[in-house]
Amino acid sequence: MAIPEISLSSGNAKSMPVLGLGLGASDPTPEVITNTIKAVLEAIELGYRMFDAAFFYQTEEALGEAISQAISCGLIKSRDELFITSKLWLTDNYGDRVLPALQKSLQDMKLDYLDQYLIHFPLTMKAGSNPFRLNPENCVAMDIESVWTTMEECQGLGLTKSIGVSNFSCKKLADILAFAKIPPAINQVELNPAWQQGKLREFCHRNGIKIAAYSPLGAAGAHWGTKGVLESEVLMEIAKSKGKSVAQIALRWAYEQGIVIVVKSFNKERLKQNLEIFGWELSDEESKKIAEMPQRRANLAKIFISETGPFKSVEELWDGEL
Repeated sequence: MAIPEISLSSGNAKSMPVLGLGLGASDPTPEVITNTIKAVLEAIELGYRMFDAAFFYQTEEALGEAISQAISCGLIKSRDELFITSKLWLTDNYGDRVLPALQKSLQDMKLDYLDQYLIHFPLTMKAGSNPFRLNPENCVAMDIESVWTTMEECQGLGLTKSIGVSNFSCKKLADILAFAKIPPAINQVELNPAWQQGKLREFCHRNGIKIAAYSPLGAAGAHWGTKGVLESEVLMEIAKSKGKSVAQIALRWAYEQGIVIVVKSFNKERLKQNLEIFGWELSDEESKKIAEMPQRRANLAKIFISETGPFKSVEELWDGEL
């Protein structure tokens, strides 16, 4: 099944599929890595072409191995058929660390270039910190100008076709736009029917920035997630009337809002069901009911809040967008 695609503001990037597979892993054991490779291969077989990785997920090598296997067994002819995203982590949010970090990710994935490279979070961890042990005492303010300027250089070198950010508020995006020669092509954020990000969506639309949604189903299994999507009575009622799953209603809603969707499921049947959100639509009445759902940000990222750090409250971290 061909997944629809969108164009990005960056002139170098190929079109981006509106639905892709996220490869986040909280505990990348050998079993998780094996399952990641298997899931990527199954997803490619089903028609997925966009894969979302990050240094912090520790699944970049698994993605690279899966791409190699997919080419070897003829599922795809070349890596160019795929849209690959990875992300710069907090310990590398320094102007002189961006290029080496991107080169390391490319090496781990055995790729010559990324289609998209994102700043994972608008915060820096002190040099030498353990990147996988999040401690608010190690957090310092990011010099966004030096980091973004180097991101632009990476695109100029052809190591990534487009650049963007993740978890950025309107204010933090405005800070970049004030000096950027290449504006962010994407802002990847928590977004779903229970956290619709109306203000941010309008800001990004005005500035030609596409939004990608992580946790489009609420990440109910995560320690910070919400059941407000999958257990929503509004969504359950719409799903029942349309003969669809609640997940399909939530994903279809995001697609109709012009959002790029990053799903995370290694279950082949669910991967298949996620592809069945095209070819039908929500009615105006159904969309109106979803628009009126209660709103709450689930991922507050409280781990980064401290009296001595750059963000002393969640309001400050998210610039009041709560």
